[in-house]
Amino acid sequence: MGGRIILGAGEQTWDGWRATQREQLDLTDRASFARFFGTELADAFLCEHVWEHLSLPQGQAAARLCWRYLQPGGVLRVAVPDAHFPDPEYQRTVQVGGPGPAGHPAADHQIVYDARTFAEVFTQAGFEVVLLEYHDPSGRFHAQPWSPEAGPVYRSARLDHRNAEYRAGRGPLGFASIILDARKPA
Repeated sequence: MGGRIILGAGEQTWDGWRATQREQLDLTDRASFARFFGTELADAFLCEHVWEHLSLPQGQAAARLCWRYLQPGGVLRVAVPDAHFPDPEYQRTVQVGGPGPAGHPAADHQIVYDARTFAEVFTQAGFEVVLLEYHDPSGRFHAQPWSPEAGPVYRSARLDHRNAEYRAGRGPLGFASIILDARKPA
């Protein structure tokens, strides 16, 4: 069962990607991965706004599971809320135990990552990490070019409808995520 896999897809679907839910592929369950993949490995993983629902130890274990079931040279593109996005309402919404956005309660958020801590989760699992979008501790936004074809992240400066004014150069970011690529060495 190789291919490009969306972990915890929810309603998200993208052409060329196989959407999975927790019932099919549980990030916290090694047996779930073994059943899903058998002897196959994924070509790529995409996981948008799921890791914050895991505790730090669970997130570290999930990173190791993804490393184990990813082809050498494959990439896990992952996004989570950004602890340094300088918007008080955003921080209230994404906080641990917070209200969450409309229709998506964040009450089960276990952690709000900053870029350094989030990158460490994956480097400790053996991945080479490249941060694609994030805010630093002073609240300054950093981004480098990335291809949606390699893993589209809707909640990004590049794709989210709330960032249209930002992309047009007429306003600040309306929504932000930490987005990183975790590449398994070839």
